[in-house]
Amino acid sequence: MSLELQLAAPADLDVGTLYRILQLRVDVFVVEQRCPYRELDGRDLEPGARWVWASDGDAVLATLRILREGAGAARIGRVATAQAARAGGIATTLMRHALDSLDAEAGDDLAAGVEVVLDAQSPLVGWYQRLGFEPDGAEFVEDGISHLPMRRPGQLSRQP
Repeated sequence: MSLELQLAAPADLDVGTLYRILQLRVDVFVVEQRCPYRELDGRDLEPGARWVWASDGDAVLATLRILREGAGAARIGRVATAQAARAGGIATTLMRHALDSLDAEAGDDLAAGVEVVLDAQSPLVGWYQRLGFEPDGAEFVEDGISHLPMRRPGQLSRQP
């Protein structure tokens, strides 16, 4: 496998890549998790929205979305990994790449790192904690799935 990590605004993607990323998101969230919800929610078109994805050739193996949350903060969401690519560390590699890119983008303005928030599906809370996220609120149910709000403080606290 030749894993390639990419980061781009959705508007900058070629049609094939755009299609494969959206197909993965629908396959995971709508089909596999049986959550008929509005996957195309308009947020992908917001200024500053970016997608990060891992691919092997033309195959998109994992993806996530980064949105701006006010000054100096970001929101990660739509974290999805193809069923066949799970348990191989690809999602962890993808998340670290996204977090590193956010911190690098902040540069000297936020030398301690960017604050990042997300809503973790409850079974994945431990995984997000290993990436430096902390619970930040009460558990809630969205689309029939329990979630927990989490926050990675504006510091480079990720563990290997």
